[in-house]
Amino acid sequence: MTTQTPGSNLSTAYEPASVEGRIYQMWEDAGHFQPKIDFGREPYTIVMPPPNVTGELHLGHGLEDTITDALVRWHRMQGDPTLWLPGEDHAGIATQNVIERELAKEGLSRHEIGREAFVERTWMWVRKYRSRIADQHRKLGASADWSRNTFTLDPGIVKAVRTTFVNLYRQGLIYRGLRMINWCPRCETALSDLEVDYVEMPSKLYFIRYPIVGEGGMALPASITVATTRPETMVGDTGVAVNPNDDRYEERIGRGLLLPIIGREIPIVADETVKPEFGTGAVKVTPGHDPNDWEIGQRNDLPVIVAMDLKGNMNDEAGPYAGMPADEAREAILRDLADGGFLDRIEDYTHSVGVCSRCKTVLQPLPSEQWWLDVNKEYERGHSLAGDAIRAVTEGRIGIVPQRFEKVYLNWMENIRDWCISRQLWWGHQVPVWYCENKHVVCQVDDPARCPECGGALRQDEDVLDTWFSSGLAPHADLGWPEDTADLRYFYPTADMQMGYDIMFFWCARMIMFGLYNMRHMGEERSMPFRNVLFHGLIRDARGEKMTKSRGNVVDPLVAASTFGADAFRFAVLTGATLGADQKYSDDRLASARNFANKLWNTARFVLMKVGDREVKRPHPLDRESFALEDRWILSRLEQLESDVDSLMKAYQLGECARQIEDFLRSEFCDWYIEMVKPRLNDGDERPLKVLVHVLDHGMRMLHPFMPFVTEELWQALRVRIDDDMATQLIVAWFPRSGGNWKDAGAEAAIEHVIEVNRTIRNIRAEKKLEAGARPKVVLRADGYGPALRETAAATNFTSRVELDVLDLSGAVPEGEWGFGRVADTEVAVALPQVDTAAERARLEKELAESSAHAQRLEAQLANETFRSKAPAHVIQGMETTLAETREKTAGLRERLASL
Repeated sequence: MTTQTPGSNLSTAYEPASVEGRIYQMWEDAGHFQPKIDFGREPYTIVMPPPNVTGELHLGHGLEDTITDALVRWHRMQGDPTLWLPGEDHAGIATQNVIERELAKEGLSRHEIGREAFVERTWMWVRKYRSRIADQHRKLGASADWSRNTFTLDPGIVKAVRTTFVNLYRQGLIYRGLRMINWCPRCETALSDLEVDYVEMPSKLYFIRYPIVGEGGMALPASITVATTRPETMVGDTGVAVNPNDDRYEERIGRGLLLPIIGREIPIVADETVKPEFGTGAVKVTPGHDPNDWEIGQRNDLPVIVAMDLKGNMNDEAGPYAGMPADEAREAILRDLADGGFLDRIEDYTHSVGVCSRCKTVLQPLPSEQWWLDVNKEYERGHSLAGDAIRAVTEGRIGIVPQRFEKVYLNWMENIRDWCISRQLWWGHQVPVWYCENKHVVCQVDDPARCPECGGALRQDEDVLDTWFSSGLAPHADLGWPEDTADLRYFYPTADMQMGYDIMFFWCARMIMFGLYNMRHMGEERSMPFRNVLFHGLIRDARGEKMTKSRGNVVDPLVAASTFGADAFRFAVLTGATLGADQKYSDDRLASARNFANKLWNTARFVLMKVGDREVKRPHPLDRESFALEDRWILSRLEQLESDVDSLMKAYQLGECARQIEDFLRSEFCDWYIEMVKPRLNDGDERPLKVLVHVLDHGMRMLHPFMPFVTEELWQALRVRIDDDMATQLIVAWFPRSGGNWKDAGAEAAIEHVIEVNRTIRNIRAEKKLEAGARPKVVLRADGYGPALRETAAATNFTSRVELDVLDLSGAVPEGEWGFGRVADTEVAVALPQVDTAAERARLEKELAESSAHAQRLEAQLANETFRSKAPAHVIQGMETTLAETREKTAGLRERLASL
């Protein structure tokens, strides 16, 4: 149990667990997270990247919370009406997988209980677990407005999604069509191109002979050999393609081939996309199972044969292999090809394979009827979704930070293809399209009871929309659109948006497209979803590998925050890398941040004990000359820091900003200033108290956006000791800004010189191995800095444990043994204890003999070729390193002997 220090109101040790929950509840109860609408003032608005409702936050969420909360707290302390809009995503595929696993434990499937019961079951699960997400954010200190929390299946969001779909559909941008898709057999749904990860896999390249029709029959005819990594799809071949400029096949273009085993005749077609250098220069064309083949087939009018079902098994089109899983069919086909003399050879091959980004199942490219969004089609003259999103960035209406990501964004947008927006799921936004029994198609926002054209019965399309379709509406839909709400009028467009660069295309690009489209009635400047988008990097493990559950290297941010404190977690991940760069997770960095919090705690306790029950006024610039040199120095340094912090925050350099605040508080304030003024405080001089409380107050204010809990707790104890108009809570206290009143270049230069002199004294003490308790005499011979060194002599005596004498350059250092150093124009001499030369020589000669003998033994061993040939490489390397160190030690001993 901790004890209370009289007069300090702070426990003897900082215990985050006893502080964080209480402090957060205090903020929330005071309503500081809920901004008031004031049309006379510019608001600051930012939307939380909505975590999936399925589970717990990961390190990426922790980093996002830290970055956003730092910006939010900074703006709030500047008096801006500040709204951090939180929410959760329904996460169609991920949530459906969770509920299906729950059903499987009961021996059930979604098909057995039906769609309506499955959706209701999912809602029950969401109602039970959704609140956990907000609680996890709270534990990390996220000061979001939970009264405005949204969920992507809330009624208001449903209306926004449907309104967007209907408008795009009626303008011809959304259509249903047969195109090649990425099909996940595990998730049983189509995926967009962005939901595909590509991994390098070792495989085989199979070379298969396709007989040429009319050139020898089926026994051993003339043939064209094709190379493929997927022989199981050959049953769906409808052609073989060659490059029209390939001399080997020029005369064969247009001829027929017999598909081995199946016996179907297929044509040889010319297509410039075929690479003559790949394989044999001839590729089998399977339009039903490969996106590139689909394009070749479309250009050459080849039929489409789909030989696999949606679970990855061969169907009736596969002939004798129908019903087999794909892997089993592959083995059977290869055996039959070999038996028929069609298998020419097999080579090892590594190629890139598309897998589902969620479950990592190998995807099957299939042609399918899906809903698509044409992002390149004009909906108004000169306006398309992609074109508008490109111009918003190139014309500077939306800024990208760091700027290097602008090129990445524009490259993708300029080459963007139609977006497959439908998913074969039951959980999500069901497509607002209904089919009439009389063949009419109805697309509208509200559920129709009957067909508006003929009164016939309706059946709603069973697909749901891609999760990113709804989350792409977040900046305006979460504020009430399509209704004309006060929140939407005041808080839109949002100011900033931040996310990992890995979802730039999933989310950022789609928010820009949808925002510019849905809000275009507000004009170019106000239709943007946000003015700036910030991309942070990924947090990887200590070896630089991506964190995944399969690797077992995942770190729970709440566990880390519980172990080291939420402030330490926030500070460590924020300062771990610059914006946009990846970082390696390190417990050591969290431990260092925790130590920083403890140092602040102990510093505040010291200051409060010195202040006692008094109320201390702040230092006034008009009294500058009455303050000591070190006082003017720290006040000048504080003012410079305030200026730098303002610039860094405006440039979104949050990590560098936090690092500079730490450097100032840890080093300049704690390690130097406080130590310098202790002799004055011990002598009863109360003038440093004004400076101590002022600097600590401003330091806590500047650090608060990054380490909110410990700073609020310390500030609450400090505020009642400052004779000034203080806010009731630090979260809404004003943020310091440099006024230029304390800038003092002379004081800064003088004290920095004093500090360097102290460092030189300490270095000499260490080099000469002076006892820690010794207080040697130190003589300084100085010119221009002499007055500063004399004024701070008591501080130097205290901090460096010496007896100081400052002389002019004309003064002489007394005779005796001295250790010397120099700082600019100042000569530093540290008195050394008298040495028994004979005894020291005897000691050094003995140590030299032992060191020389050790070196000779190592040299002899390393010169032995038999030993070197048998010893492991790491042993040899270790001995060579030791020999080099021993030789260096021996040389040093000889130099010391020579000096005697």
